[in-house]
Amino acid sequence: MSSFDPHRIQYLAIAGSLALLLFIVELIRRQRLRENYSLLWLAVCTLFLVVSLWRDGLELLARLFGIAYPPSALLLMMVIGIFLILIQFSIITSDLTNKVRRMAQEVGLLRQRLEELERDERRHG
Repeated sequence: MSSFDPHRIQYLAIAGSLALLLFIVELIRRQRLRENYSLLWLAVCTLFLVVSLWRDGLELLARLFGIAYPPSALLLMMVIGIFLILIQFSIITSDLTNKVRRMAQEVGLLRQRLEELERDERRHG
């Protein structure tokens, strides 16, 4: 029968947080993730690492928010982090949609202008 070992869980949490942080840094280094999009990811990873290192921090955070079960506070932080990342992606997607629309309109105008120039050339050339 296995016994509950809070130190083992803490070590696993620290290792997991460090692994995630290093993964994000590696994605940035390989230019698979742009720096301006990675700031929120780095903040979330850092928050997880702080909570993993500071054992009483999660309990303090839970008490501050009136949460009876401290792991629920961790779950709440994860959900808020994911929510913020989704908002960031929505902003990026909206911006890209506007840029694509503008570019499509410009391409349409350029195509129309090119067709006019080709017609004029055929008439006069």
